[in-house]
Amino acid sequence: MSNLAYQIQQRRKIEEQQQQQKQIQHPTKKKLQTTMGENTLFLLFAFVVVIGSIVMVSNSAKIYSVNSEISELQVSIDTQVKTNADLDQQVMELSTYKRIWTKAHELGLMLNENNVKVVQD
Repeated sequence: MSNLAYQIQQRRKIEEQQQQQKQIQHPTKKKLQTTMGENTLFLLFAFVVVIGSIVMVSNSAKIYSVNSEISELQVSIDTQVKTNADLDQQVMELSTYKRIWTKAHELGLMLNENNVKVVQD
């Protein structure tokens, strides 16, 4: 009888060990929990990303407005250069010797060669 009792105890021990091994092999899945520090770091990172993107968009808007002003000024400069060139051309046309001589005769001026002096360097 004692041998039979011993065998029953052995079986129970073996069954308990098998149950413990089954429990060890299949641990319960733990829920991933984040700490307060991790949440703070995540929020800080998100805040930095949002602020950085806002700064980049505002800078690109400023650059666009400056570029449009530059192009407007360039157009204004080009038109002024063209106007200056046209005025220079008019000056050249109006300051020809023949035109000046004609205007002088219209105003009653005469060329007196005795009053003309030649200046040399």
